[in-house]
Amino acid sequence: MSIYRRNEKGNWWIQFTAPNGERIQRSAGTKIKQEAQELHDRLKAQAWRVKELGAKPPRTWQEAVVRWLIEQGHKKSIETDKIRLRWLDQHLHNASLDEITKSKVDAIKSAKKAEGVSNGTVNRTLALLRSILNRALQEWEWLDTTPSVRLLPEQSIRIRWLTHEEADRLINELPEHLKAMARFSLLTGLRESNVTGFKWHQIDMQRHCAWVYADEAKGKKAIAIPLNDEAITIIRQQIGKHDTHVFTYEGRPVTRANNHAWRKALIRADIKDFRWHDLRHTWATWHVQNGTPLHVLKELGGWASLEMVLKYAHFSCKHLEGYAGNSSRM
Repeated sequence: MSIYRRNEKGNWWIQFTAPNGERIQRSAGTKIKQEAQELHDRLKAQAWRVKELGAKPPRTWQEAVVRWLIEQGHKKSIETDKIRLRWLDQHLHNASLDEITKSKVDAIKSAKKAEGVSNGTVNRTLALLRSILNRALQEWEWLDTTPSVRLLPEQSIRIRWLTHEEADRLINELPEHLKAMARFSLLTGLRESNVTGFKWHQIDMQRHCAWVYADEAKGKKAIAIPLNDEAITIIRQQIGKHDTHVFTYEGRPVTRANNHAWRKALIRADIKDFRWHDLRHTWATWHVQNGTPLHVLKELGGWASLEMVLKYAHFSCKHLEGYAGNSSRM
């Protein structure tokens, strides 16, 4: 029998012997007999094309996921990828890569959107799907073509930053260990993980310089960090608290700054809609307002391209002042 049921309530299963002698047995992923028969016929024809015409053997979504995880295991966001892949598995578990058509992608997009999440959340899932399919096409040569994966429009998000008065208000409400870390973040623009993981061997006190190694930077590029006198003072105040880590709490390295104490301080300071990462936005905004050129800000912040700092350009208009009168009537 080419298709059969393991039990009356379960999906149909496919079974046949390919022209090369390989025995194929798999779930059809459907309880509808006609759909199972169509998949059986398609797989059997595909096996014939591989044997007789030299076509590429079919690869499954599961194979692609396993290879992707192996090759991308170094990514800092790999755990987030795994969460998204587990969600995609319910839609693609039994699919071959060449069965992932535009209509299938659209169905996945609709299913994710139906969960009530934002367009941005939908897009992150679609972008991962697209990346894996493109890798299968361009590098692994498992596919001859890929479906179009169009992302949903996303609303531009206003950059959240603090005025100097607001920053002072917040810092005054923080416990001492978070106060030092927040002040240091506002002086250097470092991301939370780079501040919590900041170690003594990354600092040259004599040269007033520190650095983030490439494997610890989000952009995988080493970042040089100039330290002004205030930053040096903050670092000196941490000497003797720990052998390896700069910022600690009760003798132990701090693993997370965006915590309960941080959120309580925000409430006491009456500052709303503000995350720890927004300290980096605040740092960049202050730089631009004080005249730091965008190409310099790019290097200071370790951004990969100038386009990534253009979102701060509107905070300064000094370079436009000479043209402000050109609209005047002659």
